Amino acid sequence: MKKLIYAATIILLISACKSNNSTLPIYGNKKPVTKTVNGKQVTDTIYQTIPDFKFVNQYGDTITGKNLDGKIYVADFFFTTCPTICPVMHRNMLPVYNEFKSNPDFRIISHSIDPKYDTVPVLKKYADKMGLSGNTWWLLHGDKDATYTIAKSYLTSVQEKNPQGNYVHDGYFILIDKQKRIRGTYMGTDPAEVEKMTADIKTLMAEPDQNPTK
Repeated sequence: MKKLIYAATIILLISACKSNNSTLPIYGNKKPVTKTVNGKQVTDTIYQTIPDFKFVNQYGDTITGKNLDGKIYVADFFFTTCPTICPVMHRNMLPVYNEFKSNPDFRIISHSIDPKYDTVPVLKKYADKMGLSGNTWWLLHGDKDATYTIAKSYLTSVQEKNPQGNYVHDGYFILIDKQKRIRGTYMGTDPAEVEKMTADIKTLMAEPDQNPTK
């Protein structure tokens, strides 16, 4: 009996290790594409990706999708005068920033949904207040329509001022892989969700097609 229990324990441990090393799911729309490879018909799946964009960060530098080529990154939407969820979200993001800021293959991007007020100097002041430096975390200013449109690609929702005079947006952090596919969404106001995101970032970094840049 003891041998059976020992064997069962070993199997459970092996299963746990396999589970910890599992790949993350891929979210968003997908479609099958059939092509010929070496004379054989092969069906592949094409997943939704984040389209190219052009914004300006807190340093006044132009940032496009190409600046994120070969990067795993987390995106969110906010505005600097937000009195509710934004401060909580970004406080929760700071430990993530601190953990990965020395990794050249990781970025955080925060899109302002109030570009009229959140000018580059305002974003820089906000970044300085949070203690951000370097290029790990970019606060992005850009055309309002472009920002609101790209939010849909991240499967998140943002709105202009409602009748109460407030901006409305989802409080999610969205994890994107090096192929610009959505690999996870996490409620930014929930510390447990952010901890899960941190673990998922490490899992994603370990996936074969997310190998570090040579």
